[in-house]
Amino acid sequence: MQNRRRSRPVVPTPMARVRHRHLLLLVAAVAAAASALLPCASAVRPFVLVLSRDDFLKDTAGAHPSLPSADADSDEWDDFDDESPATDPLLSPSSWVPLLDPASASPSGDEPDSPSDALFVAGVRAMLSAASAGDDAAFATAAAQIEAAATGGHPGAQSALAFLSGAGMTRPASRSRAFLLHKFAADAGDLQSKMALAYSFFRQEMYEEAVTLYAELAEAALTSSLISKEPPVIEPVRLHSGTEENKEALRKSRGEDDEDFQITEYQAQRGNTVAMHKLGLLYYYGLRGVRRDYGKAYHWFSKAVEKGDTRAMELLGEIYARGAGVERNYTEAYKWLTLAAKQQQYSAYNGLGYLYVKGYGVEKKNLTKAKEFFEIAAEHKEHGGYYNLGVLYLKGIGVKRDVMTACNFFLRAVNAGQPKAIYQVAKLFQKGVGLKRNLQMAAVMYKSVAERGPWSSLSRWALESYLKGDIGKALLLYSRMADLGYEVAQSNAAWILDRYGDESICMGESGFCTDMERHLRAHALWWQASEQGNEHAALLIGDAYYYGRGVGRDYERAAEAYMHAQSQSNAQAMFNLGYMHEHGHGLPLDLHLAKRYYDQAVEVDPAAKLPVMLALTSLWIRKNYDGSFLVHFIDSLPEVYPVVEEWVEDVLMDEGNATIFTLFACLVTVLYLRERQRRQAAAANPQQPDGAPN
Repeated sequence: MQNRRRSRPVVPTPMARVRHRHLLLLVAAVAAAASALLPCASAVRPFVLVLSRDDFLKDTAGAHPSLPSADADSDEWDDFDDESPATDPLLSPSSWVPLLDPASASPSGDEPDSPSDALFVAGVRAMLSAASAGDDAAFATAAAQIEAAATGGHPGAQSALAFLSGAGMTRPASRSRAFLLHKFAADAGDLQSKMALAYSFFRQEMYEEAVTLYAELAEAALTSSLISKEPPVIEPVRLHSGTEENKEALRKSRGEDDEDFQITEYQAQRGNTVAMHKLGLLYYYGLRGVRRDYGKAYHWFSKAVEKGDTRAMELLGEIYARGAGVERNYTEAYKWLTLAAKQQQYSAYNGLGYLYVKGYGVEKKNLTKAKEFFEIAAEHKEHGGYYNLGVLYLKGIGVKRDVMTACNFFLRAVNAGQPKAIYQVAKLFQKGVGLKRNLQMAAVMYKSVAERGPWSSLSRWALESYLKGDIGKALLLYSRMADLGYEVAQSNAAWILDRYGDESICMGESGFCTDMERHLRAHALWWQASEQGNEHAALLIGDAYYYGRGVGRDYERAAEAYMHAQSQSNAQAMFNLGYMHEHGHGLPLDLHLAKRYYDQAVEVDPAAKLPVMLALTSLWIRKNYDGSFLVHFIDSLPEVYPVVEEWVEDVLMDEGNATIFTLFACLVTVLYLRERQRRQAAAANPQQPDGAPN
């Protein structure tokens, strides 16, 4: 087991490596919601960074060749930059979004399509339509069009064909061919293929290559016009919570069709200030399935300000500074940010500090004043203040350069989920500035930022398709995102394959998926999700190997998967490991370890008390009556259980039979209680002969 280096789960937390050291900092970067009023529909798995003193470089006073220059005009502060990104990755020729959204601009703009462009667009459009209709013949025709465009050198077609080849859709699955096609597309500038390649390198622990690609993608994500502030552009929503559909999360993701949204809109129209502010946030960030609309956001923030809402003042200042839905106006931005700051909206001090750093909307640059404003924000635990102070100290702008101080400010911002801070700390790990060089950590952190890029917008369309009942298209889009390394998409695609296996939605090598193809594809997706910390996925992988579902039975690999889930405090995995130690399945026969795992299971989840009690009873019997009839009976239960389960479902759960069995059980209970009462009475009067009056 220890020699399978490539297949070992890659956990995105380095806790095991440093747990034994003296801890200096514990930093958890969790994807933040836009407001306390707007919790994410589904929480993203937290990224936990544990650092010790050994992770910091002792000598950070000297100049490092990778340290940035003391230039306040550099790209470190491009939040409200005058220049838009040179290219919008969302509208690149390889993007699928214009084919999903009729309101989007054409990928090629006003330029006439080349033959390969036309083939690519027609092929992807036909593929999406075929997935919706469950038409395997049309899907194969669409794939042939994409292949023809790829042969003509179209990067987007090469990327799409790589996805089909890796998944085994309309052709034999070939990871090597998929890698080669992604490489061709990435070399031609396709960012989606760069994401897929980076994830492939990351899984293989080739961190040098992964960091190079993820750093580029993270920078593209941060400079994209779609990244407006700290919250994720697209809220990652899990379709399931374990084995059940995540109905509450799905209900909150229906956008303007959601009842809560309609109530909020009604209240806002009736003059409710809180509702106006909430509605503005929904439109500004594009949360809960609502399409981002800066114009509507500006409208509702303006209405809220008229009612005296101070929080909306800061957002109006940001809108004017960005030119989001209005003409850019730094003077107006300064006015609204100042008003918000006077009303103790401390995050507004970040915007004011930025304006003084750049000299926008103010008389002149003033680094001293900028630092004061950033410090006020940081004193009130605003993560933007931590980040901006980190930049000042890292570059030595208006202060003496101090890399250690910069690192600590960045780490505090990382704690609040600030994406630019995560990017900066990743760069410090990559370059070995202030922190010891750690490419694995750099790759993990760059990846978390890169996944905020505009290519993540496919998840919105996948979710929208699922909510509309278009399961085939949802599966295709989630599978595409899974290929790019998104854990939530991997989990969602696998869950759809398992839940909707009887429907004609899974495209296989030739026509629809066979049961074996579907099982193997779901297994591969669950495995990838488990590598990225999804404990439920690890549990399912363990079950697949333990029971031989879709794969050969392998107790050792089952134990490996259960251990991965157990490391994330999964009570079911702990129980399973205890059972395997008790019976010597894939793990050494060790009753003491079995008891330890059973005890851990009930400590983590009190609901496990009954099964743990039964398991501990089994352990006691096994220890004291080894080789007896009872032990043999207990060991035979796994074989008997499926038969009993089928009998219960087919016979006992029948309505008429259930009534008869219930009455029978009551009769047996009454007879048992009477017999026990008789025996207790006999024990109390041992000299009294049977049949004598009481």
